[in-house]
Amino acid sequence: MIDLRSDTITRPSREMLEAMMHAETGDDVFSEDPTVNKLQEMCAELSGKESSLFVTSV
Repeated sequence: MIDLRSDTITRPSREMLEAMMHAETGDDVFSEDPTVNKLQEMCAELSGKESSLFVTSV
């Protein structure tokens, strides 16, 4: 079973850790994070909207 309650409970697999170590990063506030930009583009396309915004919450 996969427990998705918290990032303190879910343990990343070796593949997940490898992906994190090699991920491109950037400042998402200035639209410089390629992963966030791609996620927003994909969400806009899926929803049929011109654009989308990734917002995290607690």
